[in-house]
Amino acid sequence: MGHTVFDVSDRTALVTGSTRGIGRALAQGLHDAGARVIVHGRDETAAARVASELPGAGHVAFDVDDASAVARGVAAVGALDILVNNAGIQHREPLLELSEADWRRVMDTNLTGAFLVGREVARGMVARGRGKIVNVASLQAELARPGIAAYAAAKGGVRMLTRSMCAEWGPSGVQVNAIAPGYFATDLTRELVDDERFDTWVRGRTPAGRWGRVEELVGAMLFLASPASDYVCGQVVYVDGGLTAVV
Repeated sequence: MGHTVFDVSDRTALVTGSTRGIGRALAQGLHDAGARVIVHGRDETAAARVASELPGAGHVAFDVDDASAVARGVAAVGALDILVNNAGIQHREPLLELSEADWRRVMDTNLTGAFLVGREVARGMVARGRGKIVNVASLQAELARPGIAAYAAAKGGVRMLTRSMCAEWGPSGVQVNAIAPGYFATDLTRELVDDERFDTWVRGRTPAGRWGRVEELVGAMLFLASPASDYVCGQVVYVDGGLTAVV
């Protein structure tokens, strides 16, 4: 079998939320592995800029929580072999103080967005009888922490959405799985990384003893996006330095 089971060189991949952070790293990983990458963001200028850094890449801009915008965007992209459902936002606030508007904003982007984009892309994949969808969940799909209830609920939903997509689309040749990052140093987590107390807690709680680097998510994603995982469906792969394995 050799390395060819991980070959994505003839595949077209859309990575949502790929103008920065984890999404940017996953887009880079697919590009380096030979896939034609479609960079996505809410802002077309930002998406075009990142695409220009990846020779041969395309770009598209739409709001993932708007069904009609998703339909237009996916139609503009054309046939896809791989979808990485990464777009997401965070909101930190105690649950008793969390507004309904902020709750809905987090749920709409992180969970409803994964549903809408996944559904639209899967229409073509199911018709062609093949495809790979990799949703980006989180260790918060399993473990709660004060102050991020909406995010944890949404990512828990992504975990079960992944399994439901597998149940419905697996018989048509579409494998749907998820990666669940632990604590990674990104622009969105900079405040936490710079918080000495929280940084110490993360390093002490994680068997690897450090924060993750975004490029360390690429291997698990490529496995789930390639023929190597053709008999893997409905699974969540935790890339968290061992955090969910210990108490």
